[in-house]
Amino acid sequence: MASAGSARAALPVPIPLDEIRAASERLAGTTLRTPIVPLTEGETLIYAKLESLQPIGSFKMRGAGNAMALATAEQLAGGVYTASAGNMAQGVAWNARRLGIPCAAIVPEGAPRAKLDAIERLGARVIPVPMERWWQVMLEHGDPDMDGLFIHPFADRAVIAGNGTIGLEIAEDLPSVAAVVVPYGGGGLSTGIASAIKAVAPSVKVLAAEVEGAAPFAASLEAGRPVTINARRTWVDGIGGGSLLPEMWPLASGLLDGSIVVTLDEVAESVRLVASRARVVAEGAGAAAVAAALTGRAGAGPAVAVVSGGNLDASLLAGILAGKA
Repeated sequence: MASAGSARAALPVPIPLDEIRAASERLAGTTLRTPIVPLTEGETLIYAKLESLQPIGSFKMRGAGNAMALATAEQLAGGVYTASAGNMAQGVAWNARRLGIPCAAIVPEGAPRAKLDAIERLGARVIPVPMERWWQVMLEHGDPDMDGLFIHPFADRAVIAGNGTIGLEIAEDLPSVAAVVVPYGGGGLSTGIASAIKAVAPSVKVLAAEVEGAAPFAASLEAGRPVTINARRTWVDGIGGGSLLPEMWPLASGLLDGSIVVTLDEVAESVRLVASRARVVAEGAGAAAVAAALTGRAGAGPAVAVVSGGNLDASLLAGILAGKA
């Protein structure tokens, strides 16, 4: 049976503030208002917004929750599915379990075991596919062989508005913030946060964080148009890739103030820093934002690094903490 799919309407630049505020009200009671904690002292003030403390260990439940709350009963009747390396699948599965509807996740082969285990614990069916097919599902906003409503992991107006609630919380909880650094995967997190921040505190910079060798947004900014790069896969999953989704380029290039590209060594050091100072686990994508802020290229601060998630395989975490990654 053909998928119900999700509407591929043009994304506004920026996402309207009233939609983000409505999402915040909609998510109250199911999504944690995560703390902002200091990571550094001295001349450069860096704080961490700990989305790793959400019930699924990731910010993704915000966007998934808002998109599913806005769907009609008829749209949800056949269940839901997404295409995700792990965290969005958990966000969709968590909300599907809460609503009592079926859920499936199309995942790329080789996705982290810790994330796949979590998806299955939440009751979702995992469907591994080659990376090329996984990306095609995102390009096409669904799979004709799947039943149910497709929840896009990032290129969806309701998902981005849900993510934008993080920006509202940052502006309210740290009014002195001068810059916000956000890991750039598909762009749904960074553009949601930027939509909120630019509306309520227009002088605050919002910067993307990417990892060298897999930084398509930085390459596209340099070229002035979306470009494809030869990306390499690393232990930092959830961000990085070979290209941008075309519909995300106007939103990202119009809202973000640049991209800070960091090394894998800098990301590993930031995992250790967050563990020692905030006493929490940051997965590679979230630690990349901390690493980017630590370069000083976001300014002297106060800067908030969004620790987007904490779903890291235990063996990988142990190696990083031991200085072996």
